[in-house]
Amino acid sequence: MIPNILSIAGSDPSGGAGIQADLKAISANGGYAMCAITALTAQNSRGVHAAQLIDPPMIAAQIAALRADIRIDAIKIGMLGDGPIIACVAEAIAGLDCPIVLDPVMVAKGGDRLLAAEAIGAMRDLLIPRARLITPNLPEAADLLGMAPAETRAAMRDQARALLALGPGAVLLKGGHLPGAECPDLLLSATAEHWVEAPRIATRNTHGTGCTLSSALATHLGAGRDLAEAVTRAKAYITGAIAAAGRLSVGAGHGPVNHFPMLTEIAE
Repeated sequence: MIPNILSIAGSDPSGGAGIQADLKAISANGGYAMCAITALTAQNSRGVHAAQLIDPPMIAAQIAALRADIRIDAIKIGMLGDGPIIACVAEAIAGLDCPIVLDPVMVAKGGDRLLAAEAIGAMRDLLIPRARLITPNLPEAADLLGMAPAETRAAMRDQARALLALGPGAVLLKGGHLPGAECPDLLLSATAEHWVEAPRIATRNTHGTGCTLSSALATHLGAGRDLAEAVTRAKAYITGAIAAAGRLSVGAGHGPVNHFPMLTEIAE
């Protein structure tokens, strides 16, 4: 049966990140995509120009409407914006027995802050312990831990262990910010440690990679796959989406990945 995947995140009108990227990635990985929108943004490939958070009662109403009617097999959580929204989402999803993938969206690629600094504690306390998997990149991990970003694999391992101590089921610490020919991600749980490697692809089209990866992960977990297989499949998908991004011509800044590389191949 096709899994029903709920994304709780902000909207990106350019289509490269946020809810729009989530819906594409969930669909491309075989899920039925649903959403609860937490924020409206005015952004494009060059950056975020404005953002407006949705009132928490409206966010709660979106989630409640879905819970009342539709089976939810997994949840992906992205941009939340502030502490009251974090608390709202934590309460709205309470009691749901499904995997939760938390992508701690904190700073946009262009440097714009998407999570208030004073809300970091709420994320650590209310959502991270409930997540089956968290998927921070190196700057986000540093923000969560109050440390400098990791610059080596050894430092990545130390920070992944510190993140695991916050209570999630597992951590996928993304190493794309490290220099070198590889993009190494570290999957760490209480029982296993596994490096997931992929070659670095020279491209500016990396807008929405974190949203896309976490949505693919939620889809595979919602389909009943174990964590290691979900990570392997999602990593292969995002690598293919980045590799096919050159076929797009979207904006003059950091363009989006190609969420449907398989459709492009079929068309050819």
